Amino acid sequence: MARPLRIQYPGAFYHVTSRGNEQKAIFRSNSDRERFLSYLESAHDRYGATIHVYCLMDNHYHILLETPLGNLSKVLHHINGAYTTYFNTKRKRSGHLFQGRYKAILVEKDSYCKELSRYIHLNPIRAGLADKPSEYRWSSYPYYIRKEKKPAWLTTESVLGYFGKDESSAQKNYRKFVEDALESETKNPLKDVFASTFLGSLEFITWAKEKFVGSKNVDTRNIPVLRELVEKPLLEQIERTVESIIGKEHALCRKFCIYASHRYGGFALKEIGAYYDMRGSAVSQCSRRFKQKVLEDKKLKKAMAEIGRKTGLVEC
Repeated sequence: MARPLRIQYPGAFYHVTSRGNEQKAIFRSNSDRERFLSYLESAHDRYGATIHVYCLMDNHYHILLETPLGNLSKVLHHINGAYTTYFNTKRKRSGHLFQGRYKAILVEKDSYCKELSRYIHLNPIRAGLADKPSEYRWSSYPYYIRKEKKPAWLTTESVLGYFGKDESSAQKNYRKFVEDALESETKNPLKDVFASTFLGSLEFITWAKEKFVGSKNVDTRNIPVLRELVEKPLLEQIERTVESIIGKEHALCRKFCIYASHRYGGFALKEIGAYYDMRGSAVSQCSRRFKQKVLEDKKLKKAMAEIGRKTGLVEC
């Protein structure tokens, strides 16, 4: 089985989720949920994990956490492993409870902390489990709005800090931030995840790539996403390179970007379409037509070659 990419360092911030095997329920009773929360507490006490946000659904969970000790693997091995043992023993079963390995996205905290906390707290509403997030017992939201007394292992101060210096006003502002989204559609922040691994600005992703996956000697055979990260630049990097060579205001700038991303970058039509707000079929058509222009125009061909050199792209 291909392994996911795990980037671990002191102070790293993650959105973690894990689903039940075959989409089956991992929580069948309130006592199951209470036991799982006890493992969040012990992960905090034993491994120093900072738990910011959580939400327990029927067949999966979401957690926003920080690892001051840079030990994500130990933290999740404890949580998932201890809960699986409990669940299997209680129901006299054996085998996997969770579907494969947990999914952990490395997040640029200041850029996405607020939006991710809201997205997680609204999960029960999207699933039809409650009409309001304050009515759902199995998330950290009641502690954010002071409906319940906060457990010692849960940290709400970091998220609430974005909403005011005074605790009471911050709680009110946070409640408005979350519940206003019930009346209007908000963007899913996870749609901005790059390579199933990073969520943050171009600068943050570039820093993480260079620091943790930039080695030419790294073994990419068993980690497909690592191969992708090592071998190709970001869509944003391609766009910036094109703009630096032909100018942002150039009439063909957007077409250069799309063509380079599709033909040379190896990005899927869906990825490019999402970035440029186009349908995949439109991306394909644009790339095909622009290729013909490049073949017929020496200046365009020269510019395309320079883009290829600066981004390190080769035709796919």
